[in-house]
Formats: sequence, C-alpha cells, structure tokens
Amino acid sequence: MTAPAKPGARLRAYLQFVFAVLYFFLARSLAVHSAQGLAGDLWSPLIAQAMLLFLLVLGYAAMGFWFQRQLHPVRAQGLPARPGWPREIGLGLATGWGIAVVCVLPMVVAGGIAISFSTGRSDWGWLGVATAYYALAALAEEVAFRGYAFQRFIDAVGPIGATLGFAAYYAVVRSLLPGSSRASFAVSVALGVLLATAYLRTRALWVGWGLNFGWKATRALLFGLAVAGINNNSPVIQGNPMGPFWLTGGGFGLDGTWIAFAVILVALPVVYRITRDLDFRYNAPEIVPGGIPLDMDAAARAQHEAAMGSDRAAAPALVQIEVAPTNLESTLEGGVPADQHSGIPEVPGNLAPRT
Repeated sequence: MTAPAKPGARLRAYLQFVFAVLYFFLARSLAVHSAQGLAGDLWSPLIAQAMLLFLLVLGYAAMGFWFQRQLHPVRAQGLPARPGWPREIGLGLATGWGIAVVCVLPMVVAGGIAISFSTGRSDWGWLGVATAYYALAALAEEVAFRGYAFQRFIDAVGPIGATLGFAAYYAVVRSLLPGSSRASFAVSVALGVLLATAYLRTRALWVGWGLNFGWKATRALLFGLAVAGINNNSPVIQGNPMGPFWLTGGGFGLDGTWIAFAVILVALPVVYRITRDLDFRYNAPEIVPGGIPLDMDAAARAQHEAAMGSDRAAAPALVQIEVAPTNLESTLEGGVPADQHSGIPEVPGNLAPRT
C-alpha cells in the first residue's frame, strides 16, 4: 500500500492533469485541421487519427520526462514492450468482440439485420483502411483517457476517484457527438469504468486497447452497424437493423441503448477475472529488505534443539588416560634394569633375605 501523497504533490499532480487535458483538445484540433489540409475526405479520418496518436504520445512523453523525470516516458504512459503484450491485446480483443456479439444477438432475435455485401476488389482494400482507422482511434482514446492524464489524476485523487472522474469526463466528450442521449451517456460512463479497470489491473493499455478496438470494429466492420452516429463504416458489409429503437439505438447505434449499458456492466467482473494473472504480476507489492540480518541456518538449528534437545548435551564427555612408566622405559634409558646392579634379586613384599 502506497503512502498518501502530500498536499503539495497532489496539487502539482492536479495541475499536470489539467495541462494534459488541455493538450488533448489542442492536439485533436491540430490533427483534424492538418489532415483536412493534407488529404481528401476519404483519407483524412485515418490521417487525423494517426496524427492525433503521434501528438499525444510525443506530448505526454515530454511531460513525463520534464515533470516526473521519467527515463522511459512512453513505457510509463502504459505502452511497455513487455513479455506477452501481444497476448494482452488479443485478450482484450476477444472480450470486446464478445461484448459486441452479446449486444447484437437480441437485435437479431427481435427484428433481424438486413445485410448487404459489396465484393469489389477496391472495397476489400478500403476495408483494411477502415480497420486501421479503428485501431488507431481506439489506441488514441486509450492514450488520451487512460494514459498520462489519468495517471496524474490518480496521484491527485486516488484510483477510485480517478476512475469515476475520467469515466464522466469521457462521457462528456462523447456526448458532444450528434444524436447522443442519456443512454449513450450511461454507456460511455460504463465503458470508461471498464477500460480504466483494465488499465489498473494490468498497468498497461494493451488490454484496454484490444477491448476498445474489438467493441467498435466488431459492430462496424463485421455487422456493418452504426458506431456513435457514424454510418457506412464498412465498405464490404452494410447492416440495417430492423428491431425497435430501444434495442438498436437507431442511427446512433448500440452506443445509445440500455442493452449495451447492461452488458458492459456485466463485463466488469469478466475483465476483473481474466486479468487476475496480470494483476498479480504487475500490481504485487515490491518486497523491500529491511530490519536486521537473520541467520536462517542458526534459527533452524535453534528451533531443532528446542524441540529435540541439544546434541552437544547428549554427547559423552571425553576421558584422557595416561600410561604409567614401566621397567621397559628404565631399560631403554640405562641399558640394564635397576635390580641387576646390586646382584640381589628383588624380593616381593616386606620379606628380607636370611643371613
């Protein structure tokens, strides 16, 4: 558990968050106007998203390097080239695809979707352009709403406050689109919470990018449905939903239905579950050594002696035995035994020889 930030640090983090949000609007305006001047109507959406992504990553990297002294500011934004990051994108992509399919199924059952196909060679080429557009748009959204600015807001108000605050901020930005409603606002809030959860659980934008891309591209490119009020997304498949407005969202699409709101809320525990291993890997507290040195061998030995008794106490005491000198030693010293010098044999006991 991290220590709470000091009031001065929280104020600086809040100011940096405000600066990052203002930079997003500046970068978006610059990207849109530059793309319109560089390309025609067909290519300008793709170029605008590419320029926006470039400006956001570059600008937020400069902020991280200048304000936080980050050595790897792009990685710190949530774009680390860590082991398994393509798998994280695939995990999010499958989840976003599943959310879109679950939202489309009631529409198919209730009224159906009238689908028309176009199989021209150029149409398949433009399908690749549309896929690149949604991939860039989804990644630009993740960098803008779950990247540097979101991290600074976490430093200011904590993860829960930042999640709810940025979900509302994301919904306000999306509500500026034509055709938005209270249902679309609720869907944007739920989606913002879901994507913020994906970032907090993994400390990267990969899962959120795949989820965001799968949610948008599945409806637009596989079913030919409207996405946030934009029709004619797929040059190959065009879908016309036949169900009621509350189920299809009309011209705004599933982003404006309460069905999508409910499905995204149900997806919250799913995302929490599938990111369990990533959460353990990247959110586990770091163990910092401290205290006094500990001899583990000595501790184990002391525990064993306390339970089984000391081996030293059970060992028998050593007895030293000294050998007394013998006549052999005297012979070796003088060459002749002592009793042979007198010529009288040694008499045992106290008996004396007779005279």
